[in-house]
Amino acid sequence: MKTLFVNTCVREESRTRILADHYLAHAEGEIVEIHPVKEGLYGLDREMLKERDRALAGRNHEHPVLAYARQFAEAEEIVIAGPYWDLSFPAALKNYIERVNCVGITFDYDAEGNPFGLCKAKKLVYITTSGGFIVDDAYGFGYIRALCENFYGIPEVLYYKAEGLDLPDTDIEGTLQAVMQQMDAAG
Repeated sequence: MKTLFVNTCVREESRTRILADHYLAHAEGEIVEIHPVKEGLYGLDREMLKERDRALAGRNHEHPVLAYARQFAEAEEIVIAGPYWDLSFPAALKNYIERVNCVGITFDYDAEGNPFGLCKAKKLVYITTSGGFIVDDAYGFGYIRALCENFYGIPEVLYYKAEGLDLPDTDIEGTLQAVMQQMDAAG
């Protein structure tokens, strides 16, 4: 199996990365890691958007501007490590998603204009941690889940979160261990 690991953790001591590493330790087959920050991915600007649109319109799916979309579409499992920042996830993850959302590669439209997925992945796992409590999942995990369900055609979307890690009297290690046990129980 080929697992694509999208790592948007930037801190050396990232608790989200600790959870992701635990999950990935049980992954079978090849793991390919993408780190949008280290790869210098930024949001699509006007020129890059034009280039992407030309490649898509010409069905030139081998064009380098579409590399992340191809890789995402071909993965059999996708794991995203995205810390919960400012009621959402890091901008690096959004920048990556802009590179992945490509008509004809990760999704397409039927004759009535309804999107359908083209991704091979049967499962996407979203892992996050938060110093406080996650106020609303809609801006982080909910966004990713909506993309999987409505565009990518990924049928199973799992969510692992550890919250309140920076609050007084929080047993950080115990909280992380509880999430790891959830992961292990899910198989």
